[in-house]
Amino acid sequence: MHAPNFRLDGKIALVTGSSTGLGKAMAFAMGAAGAKVAFNYANNQARAEKTFAEYRALGFEGELFRASVIDEGEVNALVKDITAQLGAIDILVLNATPLQPLKTIEDYDWAFYQSMLDFFVKSPYLLTRAVLPSMKARRSGRILSITSEVFKRGASPFSAYVAAKGAQIGWSRSMALELAPFNITVNMIAPGWIPVERHDSDPQHEKDAYLSRIPMNRWGVPSDIGGACVFFASDAAAFLTGNDIHVNGGVTVG
Repeated sequence: MHAPNFRLDGKIALVTGSSTGLGKAMAFAMGAAGAKVAFNYANNQARAEKTFAEYRALGFEGELFRASVIDEGEVNALVKDITAQLGAIDILVLNATPLQPLKTIEDYDWAFYQSMLDFFVKSPYLLTRAVLPSMKARRSGRILSITSEVFKRGASPFSAYVAAKGAQIGWSRSMALELAPFNITVNMIAPGWIPVERHDSDPQHEKDAYLSRIPMNRWGVPSDIGGACVFFASDAAAFLTGNDIHVNGGVTVG
């Protein structure tokens, strides 16, 4: 009987949207577990370079790549560049996200709904399609879809984001069954509201109201998501697929 293996030594991981927030925490956690991590950003080069410098200063391995994950040509080039510089991708973390304003349905337009679908359905589709030939050939792979508790909670006024996250969950469940025969797992991590940089200006009364609903009576921190990510990416989770784990201190129990 062997102890579970939570290490990621020798693995190549791509974490989209990893220059800040939860993506940064997941990338750092996988680097600490031994993976070579491909950091990805789309717009803020200075911030991405600062994050990657912090990562390298810890002695972790990887490279930094710019690409829009909703552009087919850039996604294909990204996977090609990572494979050339680091090796074939073993772990794909679908994390990149746009801004998520709360609006009533009257205040949204279809273009905004479409932008949500682009990030949470089109991007996972493009990225997964690009990494699958290598994963299928090696009959091995981990795909981690970062979803959200908002779908189960029916959070409002937030319909565009909630609808797109629901679509992402459905897509992930279907992919889990489609790819299981190839020993490629597809699992979902659904964070609760975990304050990161983009939440700095959120109203304090909204933060207080959410905290009051957390049974564990504390805020989640980015490393909580990093730990779940490493688990699903590791050999310890080799027989788990199609799962949606809610990392939110019990908010969505029941």
